Amino acid sequence: MPRKRTISIGGATYDLFVQTGSDVVRSVEGHKVFNLPLGEKVRVQNVVETCGGGANNTSVGLARLGCDAQFFGVLGNDQWGEKLLENFRKEGVDIRSVTIVEGEMSSFSIILSASSGERTILYEPGTNAHLHDANFNRASLADADWVYLNHIQEHSCVIQDDIVDMLTSDRSICFSWNPGGCQIDAGMQDKNNLLLLGQTDFLQLNREEALRFTKMQTVEEALRALTAQGVKIVCVTDGSKGVIASDGKALYRCPVLTDVEVVDTTGAGDAFGTGATWALVEGLDLPTALRAGTINATNVVSALGAQAGLLTDTQMKQRLSEISLAVDVTAF
Repeated sequence: MPRKRTISIGGATYDLFVQTGSDVVRSVEGHKVFNLPLGEKVRVQNVVETCGGGANNTSVGLARLGCDAQFFGVLGNDQWGEKLLENFRKEGVDIRSVTIVEGEMSSFSIILSASSGERTILYEPGTNAHLHDANFNRASLADADWVYLNHIQEHSCVIQDDIVDMLTSDRSICFSWNPGGCQIDAGMQDKNNLLLLGQTDFLQLNREEALRFTKMQTVEEALRALTAQGVKIVCVTDGSKGVIASDGKALYRCPVLTDVEVVDTTGAGDAFGTGATWALVEGLDLPTALRAGTINATNVVSALGAQAGLLTDTQMKQRLSEISLAVDVTAF
């Protein structure tokens, strides 16, 4: 049986993790912050270079899960771009749709990560901001079984027209969408967002994003509003409270796995979306998709970086058979 072809659209970032102890984390007015006094030296525990970025993470994750995965984005011809390309090759990700921009810096992040799991990201979007309609090759998407649109920069939102045209002209292509900040701020009533929602098979948001995107007061109201616009499956993640999803007919609640040591939460959302999308690509039901996403995300937060803990298809299938994770289903 041929492998399913997936294309992840969005950013790739080279991440430099600077790991500290939990002693530099303070609570200020109910919010946890890093306490780094100016002019002082702060001893770190570890420094690790890794690859990240939404489309990078989902393409690598889908490749590990056995898909014929492709990355669609923009890199610079600098040292970070070379390292990102090297990682794609190592992971077996198709890079035919990568655009290389000469003389500009690839996206780069410095991630302060406390041993207790908290993190703050300092980033430069770099060439990720160059993803726009001029280098968006619709022809390369025509062969995909499943397209995954990750967070994109504000100026990249112009590619939504092309994606909508592609999806409406060929509904054999399925579509996962994890909206970025500019799309969420525009709201679900934005013309392009409404058009995309009507073509979306799997929509993933966290709780704050779902409420902001829909202008609703509760997650349940947000789920109703989004499924009413034609989204087949809406999934809202809510940290330690787990995940709530709907297909317009029922509500599905999947808890988190307990007794897990959280090392770093970077990439947890991408790992969830990757695991859930893989299950849907494989034709599995929604409860299994939620379990697969949760298992994948749990493994990712148990390691440093967004990709170290991503599971292979063999590992995923084994854990789905071994881990007891009940999904509660109620009427919607």
